[in-house]
Amino acid sequence: MTTVDPLSTRDRERRDLFGWFVLVTFGLLATWLAVRAGARLGTASAPFLGRYRLELSPMSLLAPVVATAVLGAAWRGWIHRLPWWAVSLGATVAFFAWAVSLALVDGSDGLTRSLTPDSYLGDVQEVGDDPLGYLRSFTDRSAEHTAATRGHPPAPVLVLWAVQRLGVTDHLALGLLVTAVGALSVPMVLAAVRDMSGEAAARPYAPVLALAPYAVWTAVSMDAVVATIGAAMTLAGVRATRRHGWRAAAWAVLAGLLLGTAALFSYAVAWLGLSVVFLNFARRRAALNMFAGLGVLLPVLGAARLGFTWTDGLGTAYADFAQRIEPHRSALWWGLISVCALLLAAGPPIYASLRKVRNTPGWPFLVGASGAVLFSVGAGLARGGAEHAWLPYFPWLTIAAVAPERPGGDPVPAPLTLVAVGALSAMIIEAVLSTPW
Repeated sequence: MTTVDPLSTRDRERRDLFGWFVLVTFGLLATWLAVRAGARLGTASAPFLGRYRLELSPMSLLAPVVATAVLGAAWRGWIHRLPWWAVSLGATVAFFAWAVSLALVDGSDGLTRSLTPDSYLGDVQEVGDDPLGYLRSFTDRSAEHTAATRGHPPAPVLVLWAVQRLGVTDHLALGLLVTAVGALSVPMVLAAVRDMSGEAAARPYAPVLALAPYAVWTAVSMDAVVATIGAAMTLAGVRATRRHGWRAAAWAVLAGLLLGTAALFSYAVAWLGLSVVFLNFARRRAALNMFAGLGVLLPVLGAARLGFTWTDGLGTAYADFAQRIEPHRSALWWGLISVCALLLAAGPPIYASLRKVRNTPGWPFLVGASGAVLFSVGAGLARGGAEHAWLPYFPWLTIAAVAPERPGGDPVPAPLTLVAVGALSAMIIEAVLSTPW
């Protein structure tokens, strides 16, 4: 393998870090101006939702220990020497430990905030012994739901209900379970990157995922579950393009099934399907889109047969948004500062990724996720909470950070400087931000 000049690599990382810092500075300046101008933001912690405070405790030492261990292992070259399965498993375990260590800055509450009676868990009791009845009445009784449930389809509540029926009722255990499911997105994203860009690109991407700043919200949001389903969908779409005949069709249908299932958890995640559409066209397998489309319809139409019509639910959620959020949060200001939240949540690797998007075969993933974000901002729907609502998109926005400097060029090492600064920013955010989830 051709070596890369370490001096030039460090110079590029410094330039990428400076570029990210400039963009974040402009974003924070826009946030400051919005606050000073008295803009309708609806939060005390712009560009995020929640409030600011300073929280330091002995548990605050956990995150630096995890970050140091991951960076040290990557710096010593373990990501290149270990077998692939060990790299994938290690990144998954590291991301889980990273997310939990960040959440534990607030003690056990850091893992249970999203599972309080004010969130999805407050609606679980409404399911009772009749989940089908709950499904049928979900849209009509939207006004009775908690704020989190009103903006989502019924799957999050029904999944929590099913998990509790299986005997997992402790809030801390539920929080750890949600975080563990969210961590499963890591091996799927790595597998997709390996399939698209090769193992030489996937290995240095492992630390980028393992210490991603958006782990701050992975441990406190059911959207982490959506991120994993979305990652599984994308991986199935990639596998479909590697097969032929009925095997390709079966993988494409599976990708559609997963996207349709994800859409029963989140209305916005449907946009992630653009990644697979772009992928199929890029690999000249456009016919697979038909099979994927059929797969999407199965869970959506199945839910309709059981009483929940997805389009009706979307309309009801938008009506609630228009009444409860739209008048109280400025679309213009939130559009600007949501991009700032994205830059902070994705960390410095996003700058390198956007700069090199043309150099990676995985560009359909980045373009698909970017399209979803741009639509949300352009349509005026990004009015707070992007840091958790966009969790399914974040991993795909940084995949080109490990792309070569030119198409077909030499592989680049893991951008550890960018990863380290991103990890530091996550620790700072966790120390000063109290999220409502």
